[in-house]
Amino acid sequence: MKFLLVFDFDHTIIDENSDTWIVKCAPEKKLPNELRNSYRPGHWTDYMGRVFAYLGDSGVGEDVMRRTMTAAPFTAGMVDLLGFIGKNKDFFDCIIISDSNTVFIDWILKAADFHKVFDEVFTNPAAFTSTGYLTVQNFHTHHCAKCPRNLCKRKVLEEFLDKKLEQGASYTQIVYIGDGGNDLCPVTFLKKGDIAMPRQGYTLEKKISQLSQDLSPVECSVLVWSSGVEIMSYLKLLLKE
Repeated sequence: MKFLLVFDFDHTIIDENSDTWIVKCAPEKKLPNELRNSYRPGHWTDYMGRVFAYLGDSGVGEDVMRRTMTAAPFTAGMVDLLGFIGKNKDFFDCIIISDSNTVFIDWILKAADFHKVFDEVFTNPAAFTSTGYLTVQNFHTHHCAKCPRNLCKRKVLEEFLDKKLEQGASYTQIVYIGDGGNDLCPVTFLKKGDIAMPRQGYTLEKKISQLSQDLSPVECSVLVWSSGVEIMSYLKLLLKE
C-alpha cells in the first residue's frame, strides 16, 4: 500500500513564485520595463532566460542568488507537512512537478533539509555557465494545447506512472497538491479514487469549480487547503485506513 504525493512548488511548497522572488537580487529590486514587457503568454521560460541574463549583466553572482532564494518563506504548515512525509516514506512516494527550475528548487530544499523527502523533481533544467550566468531550458516538448510550451504536467505524471508500472509499482491513491492554472491539466487526468488538493483562493481551485459549473466536473475528489497542516491531517487519515 503506497500513496503518490504530487506537489507543485511555487505558491504551494513555498509561499512565493521563485521566478519573481529572484528579482530581489536585481538593481533597485526591479526589472527594467522593457524586460518586464517582453513576456509572451506560454513562453515564461524564455522570458526567465532574459531575466537571468540581465542579472548576470548586472553582476549578480551565484552566492547572492542562493542567499536570496533560500530566504523565500515556506507556505503555512508546509514545514510540518514535509517533516511528516519524511518520517513516513514507507507509505509515500513524493514528487515535484514545477515550472520553476532545478537550481532554485535544489537550493531551497537542501537549505531546509527537505531534499530527501522527494523521490524526483521534474522542472526546467537550469545551470550556471563558466562566466557565472544562470541559464534555463524548457523541461520538454509536448503537444498539449492547454499547457505552456515548456511543460505539460499531465504528460510528466503519465510518464512517471508508466515508468513505475514497468518497475511493477502502482499506487493506492494519487494526491495532487497545487495552486496554479497549469495544475488543472494533470488534475483532469486523475481517477475516481484519487484526490486533488487545490490551494484555497488560487487559480486551480477556481478552475476546478468552473468545470463543475460547466457540468464537466473532474473525476477525482477535491479537498481545498490553506495550510500544510490540513494536508497532513488528510494523510494521517489515509494511514489509519
